[in-house]
Amino acid sequence: MKNDNKNLTSFKDHLTEQYGEPGTPSRDQFEQEFETFKLGVMLQELRKEKGLTQKELAEKCGTTKNYISRVENDASDIRLSTLMRIVNDGLGGHLRLSVNF
Repeated sequence: MKNDNKNLTSFKDHLTEQYGEPGTPSRDQFEQEFETFKLGVMLQELRKEKGLTQKELAEKCGTTKNYISRVENDASDIRLSTLMRIVNDGLGGHLRLSVNF
C-alpha cells in the first residue's frame, strides 16, 4: 500500500495555522492553557498512582474534593502554596519549578 504524505501537516504547522505564530497573543494563550492542562493531568495521574481518591488527597493537603477536581480539570487558578501542599503533603513528593527563556 502506497503511503502518500503530501497532505500531512506537522504539529508545529498545525499550531501556527490554528493559533498563530509563537509570540502572538492567541498562541501565547494556547500555550498557557496547554501548560495548565498538562499540570492538571499530571496531578491526576500522580494521585491515581498513589491510589488516592480526590477526597483522600484533599484531606491530606487540607483542601476540598471540589478544589482537587477543579485543579485536575483546569489548573489555571491554583495558587503556588496550594500546589506545594498538594504535591508535598498530599502526594508525598517535592515540587521543583524551572523557568525557560
